[in-house]
Amino acid sequence: MIDLFRKRQWLVFVCLLSGSVLASELENSGGTAAGTEITKETLSAETIQEVVVTAQFREVSVLDTGNSISVLDSQQIERRQARHLDQLLNLVPNVNFSSGASRGKFIQIRGIGERSQFIEPLNPSVGLLIDGIDFSGIGGAATTLDLRQVEVLRGPQGTLYGANALAGLINMKSNNPSDVFEGHIETSIAEYETRTTSAVLSGPIADNLGYRLAVQGHRSDGYIDNEFLNRKDTSNIDELTARGKLHWRVSDRLQLNFTGFYVDADNGYDAFSLDNTRKTLSDQPGNDRQESTAFAVESIWQASEQFEVVGLVSYADSNLEYSYDEDWSFAAICDGLPCEGWAYSSFDRYQRSRYNGTLDLKLVSSEAGRLFNGASDWVLGIYYRRQNESLLREYTYADGDFNSDFDTRNRAVYGQLDTRLSDRLKLVSGARIEFRRADYLDSEGVRHNTSERLWGGRLALEYSLTPETLLYGLVSRGYKAGGVNSNPELDPGARDFDTEYMWNIETGIKGDWLDRTLQVQLALFYQMRRDMQVKQSLVKPITGDLCPCSFIDTFDNASKGRNYGLELMFDWLAMDDVQVYGSLGLLRATYQDFESLSHVDADPENNVAVDLDGREQAHAPSYQFSLGVEVALTGQMSAALEMEGKQQFYLSPRHNAKSNRYELFNARLEYRVQQWDFLLWGRNLTDRDVIVRGFGGFGNDPRNFYQTEPYYQYGEPRIVGVTAKYHF
Repeated sequence: MIDLFRKRQWLVFVCLLSGSVLASELENSGGTAAGTEITKETLSAETIQEVVVTAQFREVSVLDTGNSISVLDSQQIERRQARHLDQLLNLVPNVNFSSGASRGKFIQIRGIGERSQFIEPLNPSVGLLIDGIDFSGIGGAATTLDLRQVEVLRGPQGTLYGANALAGLINMKSNNPSDVFEGHIETSIAEYETRTTSAVLSGPIADNLGYRLAVQGHRSDGYIDNEFLNRKDTSNIDELTARGKLHWRVSDRLQLNFTGFYVDADNGYDAFSLDNTRKTLSDQPGNDRQESTAFAVESIWQASEQFEVVGLVSYADSNLEYSYDEDWSFAAICDGLPCEGWAYSSFDRYQRSRYNGTLDLKLVSSEAGRLFNGASDWVLGIYYRRQNESLLREYTYADGDFNSDFDTRNRAVYGQLDTRLSDRLKLVSGARIEFRRADYLDSEGVRHNTSERLWGGRLALEYSLTPETLLYGLVSRGYKAGGVNSNPELDPGARDFDTEYMWNIETGIKGDWLDRTLQVQLALFYQMRRDMQVKQSLVKPITGDLCPCSFIDTFDNASKGRNYGLELMFDWLAMDDVQVYGSLGLLRATYQDFESLSHVDADPENNVAVDLDGREQAHAPSYQFSLGVEVALTGQMSAALEMEGKQQFYLSPRHNAKSNRYELFNARLEYRVQQWDFLLWGRNLTDRDVIVRGFGGFGNDPRNFYQTEPYYQYGEPRIVGVTAKYHF
């Protein structure tokens, strides 16, 4: 089976079509009823319907919860032909990502989140759960195989998730086993030798036992040409994902759900060019690899009429490699040129072994168990998480290999009350107390041990203006644990950085209007960050007193930060067979009372600190938007056109380099006949260059004697493909 995925796939090739699935979706399968006519009735049944959020303590409609939440369903994933989470995030207001790798693995919500990881341990700002399994900080596993939906919760999730969700939480849920036997096979080809094949089988084993199996192979040569090696695949994608689920109704009171998950990403990394193009000169292209094996067991036990006991045990074991050609060139690049003798050659490799295990046990009240004369639903839980990460760094200009071991243990108790004060008004109050211990040890003899008590929570009022309209306001508090700067070249006094806290004030309105043909969510937020953690890089010449330079990453604390803005999402069935949807995020995120430790654009040789008070935070665009329309052309054919855009933003507090402003266009045409779906699709149709990572203020090109200049990594260019899908 695996060999089948490694080979070039077959494709039933039909030049008809593309667009979005506008027919009725098979419940819990992500598949579509074959041959269904695409009409206003089926559009209404599929898109203007109740969207359920599963990441909360209880499953609840997205329009009935006082929080800023986006839910991307299987239809939207298929609309984009997305194979990884990073190809979906631009649909979500005020969510951004940083690449610097083969995928956009580092996520920012409302301007808060990491941009990279090198030698230092990482405490993520954005939580990432895949079927309940914790993959925070290692987003390479976030492939879209057989997903039911992606839920993005913006703002601190101090009650729900704790230390790794200061900015928010992303919850990826796959489809559950179906009640009847069903499945599908899908294959696609696209430019840059892109090939994808997937298969899903689902159904009952017995009356009380169901299964679902899914597997996908995705390969691409990537869109980088290495002119020195005469290769087009040095930044390739080679990903295999497999998932199995088993749901067992043991008795009327006990349900057990088992999930197994495996991902093997053997991707190349050769992204930066001395000429700021997609043509590189590296003689030692790097890799961006992740192999993860994980499982989860969820139990739901109706212990009494008053409450049920919900338990989740998960474990994930991951091996990661991130490596790159640091000089982005070859040893003889200056032979016969005035720069002869200037060039250096360097390779950097980071190999990590990481495992984490979690236990989450909570009591969830039923209707009969409500408190205060039936007015209050309640949740009470305990949580334990143990994570260990070991690092081996092999670097050309180091005296020897660098090793470190980082071990963290988190214990928490949490609870929440949902109290109805009247028929229209509800008060939500929640709190979480977390005890965290972290131990760090490296080959340079550095030891760092810390224990701290952290707390967060939320207080929200939800008012039903009408049965279809919810008005809410909330105050929430989140936290992100402090840590240690691990680079052995740092002064010992600069090693520690403090815990960050944030207060979030938010208000919003949600509604399902115009006879259930228009859904709107609007939120306004203001976030106050204290002891804001900011990543810095000290610049150090590799040889002599001038660049080429290496970078010593550090974390420091700004006194304060301010992040505020607006988020809008809508979905409108405008007329028969026409659906319009979109989102808008406005954001203002600034540093307060902070001097950058090394603002190298100001003085690359001396690393002079620069006052950044009032400057915009990195990876925090002032606006981003998406807008799309789907049209049912006939009973079997549909079309879709999407536009997305983003304002330019600073790439780092360390320098003044910015991304570019852009607007992208995506399209799809789809034709359905009996059990077959045929699609013609394209992304970035105008072939716009999009900067997804960049550096400024250092030189890496010996041909101009290492003069300082910005360097950029570009995202996906125009790509057009075709897909065939067979349902059975």
